[in-house]
Amino acid sequence: EFPSQNPKAVQFGLHPQLAQLEMLVNPTVETLQSDDNLANSGTLEIIPLEQPLTLFVWSKSRVVPVRLTDFSITEEAFDVNLNPIRAKVSLGMRVLSVDDLGFQHPGGRLFMTYLGNKEQLASQAQNVAISVLGLAGLP
Repeated sequence: EFPSQNPKAVQFGLHPQLAQLEMLVNPTVETLQSDDNLANSGTLEIIPLEQPLTLFVWSKSRVVPVRLTDFSITEEAFDVNLNPIRAKVSLGMRVLSVDDLGFQHPGGRLFMTYLGNKEQLASQAQNVAISVLGLAGLP
């Protein structure tokens, strides 16, 4: 739609957006070259470098730090230059908590805010008697 308003989409299709997503799971060329230079100079890195913090934003009150566990892209349709114009992206994520990040880490603080919001929401739910499940009581 509107090729004159979207020249990059005409030139590249969805490649730029797909590349951005792929950068969530791949290190940069600069990082790899730096690590290789350190290894070649005999420098041993004991502690792995911290990865950029990935956030999953569901809404303004539901922002959680995550680690991507699964990632795949299926390009489904292409333009005449074989640029993808339709793709399906599948993401698997694990929410990171203060157990993973610590309380002082920005991601840990985001998790605590998310958890506090969830507790407030849960307090708005009405208590339901176990009898609605057809049970007289717990065994």
